Amino acid sequence: MAAPLDLDQLQTFIAIVDSGSFTKAADRVFKTQSAVSMQMRRLEERVGKQLFIKDGRGNRLTAEGEKLLNYARRIIRLNNEAMAAFDDNRLEGTLRIGTPDDYADRYMPEIIGRFAKTHPNVELYIVCEPSVDLAERMHRGELDIALVTHNPRERMSDVVRTEPLCWVGSANHPLRDDAPIPLAVGRRDCQWRQLACSALDAGGRDYQILFTSWSCTVVAAAVLAGMAVSVMPESALRTGMKVLTQADGFPPLPPVQIGIMKRAGLSVSLMNAITAHISACLDNITPAVVDDDLDGEVKTYTRYPPRLRAGHILPGW
Repeated sequence: MAAPLDLDQLQTFIAIVDSGSFTKAADRVFKTQSAVSMQMRRLEERVGKQLFIKDGRGNRLTAEGEKLLNYARRIIRLNNEAMAAFDDNRLEGTLRIGTPDDYADRYMPEIIGRFAKTHPNVELYIVCEPSVDLAERMHRGELDIALVTHNPRERMSDVVRTEPLCWVGSANHPLRDDAPIPLAVGRRDCQWRQLACSALDAGGRDYQILFTSWSCTVVAAAVLAGMAVSVMPESALRTGMKVLTQADGFPPLPPVQIGIMKRAGLSVSLMNAITAHISACLDNITPAVVDDDLDGEVKTYTRYPPRLRAGHILPGW
């Protein structure tokens, strides 16, 4: 029978990926850099595969390393859940969480479900509002944690996920070439709306804002009905949507980042518990099936496109 994987090695492996380097990981796991390197050599010997390859001055995951990362996160998460189930000193109290509704729709079900299993005595109070409003609530002390669109010019947050921002239209309703682009976007202070309008202005494309709402459900409905085009992060794409590219006359957009804001004075135990679940859930997103793009046609996503592999850089970003 094969010997089981070592949990300590897996935790160090995850720390390297999350921190981006062996040196930073050593600080996180309270080990020397040489000890971290030794652990990774033993882990590679254990699985019989190379996990990292040199990339300039740093290291990046191999395909086998990416495969192991998914298992490592699940193993560590399950271990933590098992230990929490037998913890007599469980966390208690109320945790006030804020999130935009587009993030709530995609991420919160798994986050809430996992957190409730490991911390059943903590009451979760959820507020769904735009990132701008959530930041104001955080400053007033009305929320403990907020999952927001990272925007360092307006608010500080710890980045937990980066993903492409996509132009999207209906897969079943083609756009008219002789008319201004109809847009369904958020309010004037919405960062994605500002990025979309700035990109179209820079490219000299005519557009008209037909729908304004901070509700992702309303925006998505307008897109799916073929009434408008919008911009969405990859994880928010839905069945029936088509990603529009430069071949369709749409300029490239910068990637978006999801960040966490934390209230000063929040219980360290509660903060670490919920942020760990949020980070794990965002990292554990599973790609859906995507139509191949071999003939040059625009891909239609059945749910949302696959996440970028480590080391992959999109042209022009």
